[in-house]
Amino acid sequence: MKQIKFSDHAKAQMSLRGASVEEVVIAINSGTWESAKLGKFKRKHKFEYNEVSMVNQKIYKYKTVEPVFADENDKIIVITVKVYYSNE
Repeated sequence: MKQIKFSDHAKAQMSLRGASVEEVVIAINSGTWESAKLGKFKRKHKFEYNEVSMVNQKIYKYKTVEPVFADENDKIIVITVKVYYSNE
């Protein structure tokens, strides 16, 4: 398994959007990667949440974490992380 590194931008977005390192690692390591722009990859993973979102202070059942990352020879570099909250 390759080491996963996080860009400063990814760390900042995770903090703003409410994603943890553990959630990003799970998203990357589960399922099939999809192609993203400029030769990068992305992978969505839906987590049960049932908490108040730090983004808008509403309660949501689910949180979907979507890291966008580069697959290099010896490591994976997370470029950014998107987070979606939903009740469906």
